[in-house]
Amino acid sequence: MRPAGRLVSGAALWLLLAARAVAAIEPISMAISIGAASIITGYFSYCRFAECCPKQRPLNATALQLALEEKLFGQHLAAEVILKALTSFRNNDRPKKPLTLSLHGWAGTGKNFVSQIVAEHLHAKGLKSNFVHLFVSTLHFPHEQQITLYQDQLRKWIRGNVSACASSVFIFDEMDKLHPGVIDAIKPFLDYYEQLEGVSYGKAVFIFLSPEVQSLTCGFHLCFLGKPSNAGGDLITQTALEFWRAGRKREDIQLKDLEPVLSVGVFNNKHSGLWRSGLIDRNLIDYFIPFLPLEYSHVKMCVRAELRARGAAVDEDVVTRVAEEMTFFPKDEKIYSDRGCKTVQSRLDIL
Repeated sequence: MRPAGRLVSGAALWLLLAARAVAAIEPISMAISIGAASIITGYFSYCRFAECCPKQRPLNATALQLALEEKLFGQHLAAEVILKALTSFRNNDRPKKPLTLSLHGWAGTGKNFVSQIVAEHLHAKGLKSNFVHLFVSTLHFPHEQQITLYQDQLRKWIRGNVSACASSVFIFDEMDKLHPGVIDAIKPFLDYYEQLEGVSYGKAVFIFLSPEVQSLTCGFHLCFLGKPSNAGGDLITQTALEFWRAGRKREDIQLKDLEPVLSVGVFNNKHSGLWRSGLIDRNLIDYFIPFLPLEYSHVKMCVRAELRARGAAVDEDVVTRVAEEMTFFPKDEKIYSDRGCKTVQSRLDIL
C-alpha cells in the first residue's frame, strides 16, 4: 500500500525505461539493439528484488474461491459475486471500464477482510503492495471545507498511479464518512473511455467500503419504523430478518433481492459519500454487494478461525464463551451480532 503523495515509484521508472527500450529495438543499428537489451535485462533483474507492476498477473480463481470459503463466514452473496466479478474481469484482455465494487453492511461482517483477500489475489504483496492504495475518509479527507482540494489531489493521485501500473487497486474505506462530492472527482476514470489524456483505466479496480454501525440508541424496530440510521445496513438487515421470520434460509437471499433497493437507498442517503453521486446515476458501480448480519453460529466460526490463526488449539469451551459474550439483536429474537466478528480478537486477548 502506497502512502499518499508519492506518484511515481522506482518500479515505474524501470517500466518506462524498458518500454522505451522495446520501442527502440528496430533494425536501425546493432548498437541500439544491444543497448536496449541491456536495459530490459536490467529491468527484470531489478524486479527480482523489488516489486514491479505485472503486465497482467493471472488470477488464480481456485485459490480465490478457497480463500473466500475458508475465511469469510455467512456471506454467500459476497463470496459468489466477488468471485464471478473478478474472474470475468481478469479474463477480459480489454475491459471497457475499471471494475468497481461497492461493499455494504454492518461493521464486523467482513468487508475490510474481503478487500484484503482481493488485494492479495491481484497483487502478491496485498495491502503492502506499491500498487494497492487505501484511502480512509477520516484520515485523508477530514475537512468538509477542503472538498475541492481533495478532488484535485485524488484525480492526480489516481492518474499518476494508473500511469505507473494499469492494474492498480484503489480501496476507499469509511464511505459513510466521506463528504458527498469528493468521490465524484474520479467519475471520468470509472466511465466507458478507452483512454483519458493518454491513460487507460480499464484494468484498474476500485472498491468502496461502507461500514455502517447499528444504532443501539434508537433500537432495532424503531430504526425501521422511523427514519433509518443508514440506508445500506438497515435495508440488508431488514431483508435478512424478513427471511428468518418467514422460516427461509439466509442462503436463499439472492442479489436481486437487495441490490436494486441498496443502490437507491445509498444514492438517497445524505450520510453516504455516494449521496446523489454521478457514479450511481451513470451506473458506473458494477456491483452493490450486501454483507449480511452475522448470526451466533458465524461468530463461533470467527472465533475458531482466530484461534487457528494464533496457532492455538480450538477449545470449544473458549469458542462458546467468546460467542456468548457478544450482544445480539433484535431485542426479542437476538439473532444477529451487533458488532459482527469485529471484537473477537480483543475478547480472546482477555481470556
